[in-house]
Amino acid sequence: MLRVSSLEVRYEKIVALKDINLEVRSKEIVTLIGANGAGKTTLMKAISGVLKPHEGEIRFFDDIINYLPAHKIVERGISMVQEGRGILMRMTVMENLEMGAYVRKDKEGIRKDLEEIYFKFPILKERKNQRAGTLSGGEQQMLAIGRALLAKPRLLLMDEPSLGLAPLIMNSIFEIISTLNREGVTIFLVEQNAKKALQIALRGYVLENGKIVLQGNCTDLRNNKLVQEAYLGKMKKVGLVEPVLGN
Repeated sequence: MLRVSSLEVRYEKIVALKDINLEVRSKEIVTLIGANGAGKTTLMKAISGVLKPHEGEIRFFDDIINYLPAHKIVERGISMVQEGRGILMRMTVMENLEMGAYVRKDKEGIRKDLEEIYFKFPILKERKNQRAGTLSGGEQQMLAIGRALLAKPRLLLMDEPSLGLAPLIMNSIFEIISTLNREGVTIFLVEQNAKKALQIALRGYVLENGKIVLQGNCTDLRNNKLVQEAYLGKMKKVGLVEPVLGN
């Protein structure tokens, strides 16, 4: 479904991502884990068209999408739940959801999908006329997911969906992600909570300093000693790459 090949992304002269190769297959949950500043959000922005790569290729099904504007990528079937949710705080819940369907023309289909969102997230229906900025963090995350789903994505990108949430709310968000996947939604998940991400995903990639340093099925990654030390709290260690010690 999604294939990223030899991707390089720069911020002026700074190389943020180097030689990134990964794929997401239909109906999978694939996760990308890594520390703050590793380049996870940069990769998401490149896939969604917010950033343009310096080198390499992003292919969605049979189409190269590297240089398409973001709204055209949404039209192709890729939606993103942004880090920090990205909802419009002064607009109502309903207005935020309607923004998710802005590339669609099928009014009856939008109405039916909106009812499905309300079925999945009843609290959003209860608060549809309420300003989004008055919702709790968990409710805002539900709103961000609902808005992305209204674009009818074939691939859903999720950037740090558990960020800033209390543990119980975080668990419910991961349950929602698993349910969406069981319903047929393909998900590419960027997540700092490596333990949870590796529990719900089928395959994973580990990103450090702009490069993928490990990949495999999530069972193997959970059992990998270096992943345990760096990301699962088994030992105090910053990353997978051993530090170079000076004099």
